[in-house]
Amino acid sequence: MKKKESTLINMVAAMLLITLIAGFSLGFVNELTLEPIAKSKLDQKVNALKLVLPVFDNNPVAAMILLKVENVKDSVEVYPAFLNDAFVGAAVIGTSEKGFSGLIKLMIGFKPDGTIQNIAVLEQKETPGLGTKIKDAAFINQYRDKNLAIFNAKVKKDGGEIDGLTGATITTRAFSEATQMAYDEFIKDTAFISKSKN
Repeated sequence: MKKKESTLINMVAAMLLITLIAGFSLGFVNELTLEPIAKSKLDQKVNALKLVLPVFDNNPVAAMILLKVENVKDSVEVYPAFLNDAFVGAAVIGTSEKGFSGLIKLMIGFKPDGTIQNIAVLEQKETPGLGTKIKDAAFINQYRDKNLAIFNAKVKKDGGEIDGLTGATITTRAFSEATQMAYDEFIKDTAFISKSKN
């Protein structure tokens, strides 16, 4: 049997066939994973809401509102919480692009007076063993039950009241910035948020 001669046309045709098969395969896998990824993100948000908010009986995800904020490229997500039709607080997504490795995304739960109920870290890419300690309860406890109207959430090095993480001052600053941004939006829009029951 005669061996097929290698020509430019044969090589281009083979590469085109491989590219088409790979493209269709990637598209198919992407379609299969879209729904599970979306469900996983929703589950993460629901769990974070339960962690950061006072007890509530409404569906904060269904009641979510988007607020346009200056100096923030995306709208800020706010999840109002109600118990027996009374406003008990809201969770606000706070972000900072100034982390050591970029974006830090937090969900901060506020009581109606602006006191921080709790904080959950939704997204971060900080240095393992250093910046990732922003998830630790010992670090987050510095913010719990604090109202930023009377509590300076900056790092002590910057004149604030927060003990920075050793070797991760930049991360600590970004965490505080995201928390302050969420607080400012909550306070600015509390009247609107407290009436946003779905």
